[in-house]
Amino acid sequence: MDFLALIEEYGGWSWVIGGAILLAIELVVPGGVFVWLGISALIVGLASVLQDIAWQWQWGLFGLLSIVTVTAWSVYVRRRGGGDTDQPFLNNRVKRLIGQVHTLSEPVENGQGRLRIGDSPWRVKGPDLAAGTRVKIVGAEGATLMVEPETE
Repeated sequence: MDFLALIEEYGGWSWVIGGAILLAIELVVPGGVFVWLGISALIVGLASVLQDIAWQWQWGLFGLLSIVTVTAWSVYVRRRGGGDTDQPFLNNRVKRLIGQVHTLSEPVENGQGRLRIGDSPWRVKGPDLAAGTRVKIVGAEGATLMVEPETE
């Protein structure tokens, strides 16, 4: 038996099975898209089981429901404010460093120097300071940290 004959024989149940497969794929490849395609397929399948719908209308309904559900989810996520987090600079190391106090590993001369944070050396800009001076990171220009002497 070929694939199209199988789909024709089972009708709307093919959509239900396809929807269940799409939902299972979402468990393996999360991203929020397959779940909405799976739900759309389930709705088309249930509608097709309850009411005999031509296959062309089934595909059209599936396409329409897929577009509507994925778009609605995208709008919801965008409006929900995906940026609200307790660690807003998690993947922006430079911004995470602002406000921290460290000790200069090399002097700042002519406005340029170096600072070691953990195992990473950083270029710094600021007033001329001796090596060993405690500095506060007050900003950044690209990957260069802006520092000033720590005031207690």
